[in-house]
Amino acid sequence: MTVIRLFLRLAAVAAVAFAGLAQAGTAIVIGGALKNDNDAVWQRVVDEAGGPGARIAVFGTAAANPERATGIIVTALNRHGANAEAIPVAPRMKDVDLQANLNDPVLIAKVAGAKAVFFSGGAQEYIVDTLQPGGEPTAMLKAIRQVFDEGGVVAGSSAGAAIMSRTMFRDAPDNMQVLKGQWRDKREYDRGLGFLGPELFVDQHFLKRGRIGRMLPAMKALGYTLGLGVEENTAAVIKGSEVEIVGARGAMLVDLSEATSDAKLPAFNLRGALLSYLDRGDRHDIKTGVTTPAAHKLRDQKIDPAAADYRPYLQFDHYFLDILADNTIVTAMSQLLDGRSPEVRGLAYRVRPRPGDLSPELGFEFRLYKGPGMIGWFSNALGSDDYTVLKARLDVIPVRMAAPLFTPVVAN
Repeated sequence: MTVIRLFLRLAAVAAVAFAGLAQAGTAIVIGGALKNDNDAVWQRVVDEAGGPGARIAVFGTAAANPERATGIIVTALNRHGANAEAIPVAPRMKDVDLQANLNDPVLIAKVAGAKAVFFSGGAQEYIVDTLQPGGEPTAMLKAIRQVFDEGGVVAGSSAGAAIMSRTMFRDAPDNMQVLKGQWRDKREYDRGLGFLGPELFVDQHFLKRGRIGRMLPAMKALGYTLGLGVEENTAAVIKGSEVEIVGARGAMLVDLSEATSDAKLPAFNLRGALLSYLDRGDRHDIKTGVTTPAAHKLRDQKIDPAAADYRPYLQFDHYFLDILADNTIVTAMSQLLDGRSPEVRGLAYRVRPRPGDLSPELGFEFRLYKGPGMIGWFSNALGSDDYTVLKARLDVIPVRMAAPLFTPVVAN
C-alpha cells in the first residue's frame, strides 16, 4: 500500500470516528422554573421535534410527584401542537412497578418512535440511578439515545438539564462548601447521560442561585475548560457546535482555557478565567468562539471599552458584598462593561457558619476586570435593561474573613 493510500485510509477512519463523536440531535437545556406561559421555550421544543403532531415522550423520573409533573409538561407541549405522552418510569410513582415499566418492550418502542424526549425537574440522581444504574445504560436509555442519534431532541428542565453533560452535579446545593473543597464522587458529582459533547459542562438555576460559585471549582476538578450555566425560565438550544439562548433571561459561558491557579495556596483559586453572559436571542458557536448578539442588540448600542469613543454610562463604582446573590454576577459584569472602573470586585463568604462548615473563616474575592477582546451590547427594546457581555476576565482569590465580621458600636 502506498503512503498516499495509507494516509487516505487513516483520514477516512478518523472522519468516521469524529462523526461518531459529533452531536447528532438537538439538546435543549432548560435552567429550571420553566413557566407555563413561556411560549418561546415550549414552542421551540415542539418546533425542533418536527412541529405540529410531533411525538414527545415525557419522563417525570426526577420528580417528587411524577404524575403531576408530567401532566403539566404534557399539557404545555400539546397546547403548542405536540402529541406528547407521559412514560411511567419514575421511582416515586405510586402503584407502579418501576422495573417492569423500565423494561416494558411496548414503552421502549414508544420512546424509540418519538421525535423528542423531555425530562422533568426534581432530583437528577433519580434519572441516572434509574436509567443508568451502575453506569450501565438500560434498554430504555438506549431507546432515548436512539431518538437523539437519529436527529431527534432531548430536552430537560432543572434536573433534566443537569444530566445532559457527561459529568453532572449530583447533589451539591451549597456553593460555599464546593468552593471550600467539598467534592466527592457520587455525592456532589456523578456521571451524567452525556447528550452534549465531552467538552461542555452544564448547570442550571444558574444566576438565581449564584452557581458560578460551584461551577468554577467543579470545572477545575473535572478538567473542563468550557461551562454553560443556564438561568431559570430560559433554554439553551444546542445543535452541533451552536448554542442559542431562548426564553426569559440568559446563560453564562465560562471559559477556563487560559486560566491558571497557584498550587501553593491551600484553597481554591483561579486567575484569568473568561466569563461571557449570553442574553436571550444571542447565539454562540463553541467551535469558532464567535458570538452573534440578538438582532435587537445589533440595532442598538455596541460597547467596546478599548474603542477611542468609549463613553461609560455607569458612573458609580460598586463593591458587591455577596457576589453569589441572585443575578449579582451579571450585574457586576454589566457594571464592568459599561462603567468607568477597570475592575469590579465582590465577596463570596458566609457570615454565620453552619454545622460542618469547612474552614468557617474562609471566603473568596471575585475580581472582574477588563482585558483584550472584552465587548458587549446594550438594549432596552424588550422592556428591560439587557446586556450581552463577552470576555470579562475573572480572578478568584481566597481570603480570610474576620470572625465575627463585625461587632456592635458601644457607648463610651
